[in-house]
Amino acid sequence: MRTLIISALVAASLTIGGCGLRPLYANGSGGSVAQTLADVDVAPIAGHEGWLVRNALRDRLRPTQGDGGAGKRLRLDVRLEDSITGFGVRADDAVTRERRTLRARYQLVDAATGEVLLDAAATQDAGIDVVGSEYATIAAESTALERLASGIADQIVARLAVYANRGGGQGAAAPAPAGQ
Repeated sequence: MRTLIISALVAASLTIGGCGLRPLYANGSGGSVAQTLADVDVAPIAGHEGWLVRNALRDRLRPTQGDGGAGKRLRLDVRLEDSITGFGVRADDAVTRERRTLRARYQLVDAATGEVLLDAAATQDAGIDVVGSEYATIAAESTALERLASGIADQIVARLAVYANRGGGQGAAAPAPAGQ
């Protein structure tokens, strides 16, 4: 019975190899995706939420290189919209729950020509309990913003990696359709 299971697993692993899947970050930091991401310079983003998102992006794009070296061939422009909406209203019209939403519209731009290579958007939201302590509510809103900034950065970097994996960022690339 055991040899039958092992034989089935070996046969299944052989069929998976032909499916065309390949790692996004093939060849590690020397791969084309990692090198394209290292060529991205994140433009300053307005506001506290912009500072959080920019730092998160920079950490993900060049985790081992800091500010030196690459990062000048492509520019990432990001515009953020941060909103807090109250809902879960009690009978006395007091809000018991809030939703904080962070939206990012971003463009990957060829720094030399100004050509927009990628135009897309990312959205994250988080629920916040409104409690009796104003301080606790403000702290919860701040913590939610930090998580949202991290999530937005993850979405943007993932989209940039997919773009780079499909040949974007390698010389002259055709612009991607807006909203992707």
